[in-house]
Amino acid sequence: MSLSGRERRILAEIELALERDDPELVERVAAINRIESGEDAFPRAYGDRLRMWALAHVWMIFSVGGLLIVLLLVAVLTT
Repeated sequence: MSLSGRERRILAEIELALERDDPELVERVAAINRIESGEDAFPRAYGDRLRMWALAHVWMIFSVGGLLIVLLLVAVLTT
């Protein structure tokens, strides 16, 4: 079922009012539409945060692993 010309004009007016009143909501809805359409699987902001989170955790794992090796070596060499 398609919209009449009057209904399309009313919808366009609602969209314009929403863009003026709450641009953040408009951006969020646009991001959801991009995700649902498969256009943007990882929005840039979330992708950057995810990469930083992963990098921090990888460095933490390597640091703890290195510390563990050093402590084991110290324990073996001092006994």
